[in-house]
Amino acid sequence: MTTADLDTQIKACAADIEAFLDNRLRSDTLPSRLLAAMRHGALDGGKRLRPFLVRASAALFGVLPEQSLAAGGALEMIHCYSLVHDDLPDMDNDELRRGKPTVWKAFDPALAILAGDALLTEAFVLLSDPQTHPDPSIRSELIAALSLGARQMVEGQVLDIEGETTPLDEDGIFKMQALKTGALIRTAAEMGAILGHADIEQRAELLRYGVSAGLAFQIADDILDVTASSDALGKTAGKDVAQNKSTIVALRGLETAHQILDHAVAGGLDALKGFGPKADTLRALIRHFAARES
Repeated sequence: MTTADLDTQIKACAADIEAFLDNRLRSDTLPSRLLAAMRHGALDGGKRLRPFLVRASAALFGVLPEQSLAAGGALEMIHCYSLVHDDLPDMDNDELRRGKPTVWKAFDPALAILAGDALLTEAFVLLSDPQTHPDPSIRSELIAALSLGARQMVEGQVLDIEGETTPLDEDGIFKMQALKTGALIRTAAEMGAILGHADIEQRAELLRYGVSAGLAFQIADDILDVTASSDALGKTAGKDVAQNKSTIVALRGLETAHQILDHAVAGGLDALKGFGPKADTLRALIRHFAARES
């Protein structure tokens, strides 16, 4: 698969997710400022790579894009809620996200907290809806997978904050990143497997791929933080150093970080061996994670 083909697929999925969230985040009952803050945090987003991973994983088993859209939308709401909270003054204190003011900056910190809470809650309202999937056992599995991923993401955030005052060693950094960033990426691959009724071995291999993809994404993110500009990233560059974050780049340097990145990609590709050409999109995606510039 060419880079152009992958880009086309990613853009198509992002447009679908944007339209889905735009339609979902409309209410006559929610306070208008709360709804506006939720929409500010969830719409006009980035590449929507996590929902795309749900779509691509589910497609291995013949699941059509529209059949995985709601699950991907729920996962993206969890991701967006985490960003809204991460940006808060008492967390990362970021004023820029996706090239626009963060939710707390555009509104206020209290409303940003509540908007994140509302996005988190709405994700599970969505997954419990029979329109998301007619089979209640599948909906239950999706909820269980996303609940675990969201919980682990929060665990990783705690480790990240603690690492600002008590530096993490290499194992601690890998554990923190596998939770904070890797959990939702792994969950995306698992949700696709659930939608596709994957067998135990297939699900295990997709989980292994998800772990590698999460590591690749985070290491690339750490590298970009010290090599890219804020304009290119759409968020504040250099904040890891400024906030004394524990990262592999800070601990081992850029050269070692690139070696770890290459190893993560190789691990993800190995996990896909049993899926044959059907997994070419997933192969291209993990390479994209590693090579991205924003």
